[in-house]
Amino acid sequence: MNAVFTILIVLVIIASILLIITVLLQNGKGEGLASNFVAGNQTFGVRQTANLLEKITWGLVAFILVVSIIASFTTGNNGAEMDITNQIENVATEQQPEFPTAPIEQAAPTTEVPSAE
Repeated sequence: MNAVFTILIVLVIIASILLIITVLLQNGKGEGLASNFVAGNQTFGVRQTANLLEKITWGLVAFILVVSIIASFTTGNNGAEMDITNQIENVATEQQPEFPTAPIEQAAPTTEVPSAE
């Protein structure tokens, strides 16, 4: 992996953790971690805090989406990776191992007649 790809993945992980925290802070149906911050709600107002958390949430989602798309283009094909058609051809031409077979012992048929009781 190259350094740019590693940096982008670290950024996505950090943004994901921040997104989790932001979602947990949002006020759900009257309960949530945001209800514990009463002083913050009184200072900024409940509505403004909810709007700010919603904007941060959507911003983090957009950031993760864009950085993920950019990271997918930075991997490239540097010779170490094969495309899917080469992988399929390699699997199709490989010799499959034979499974060992063991002799199956046949049980002798019973000649007993069931008794009618």
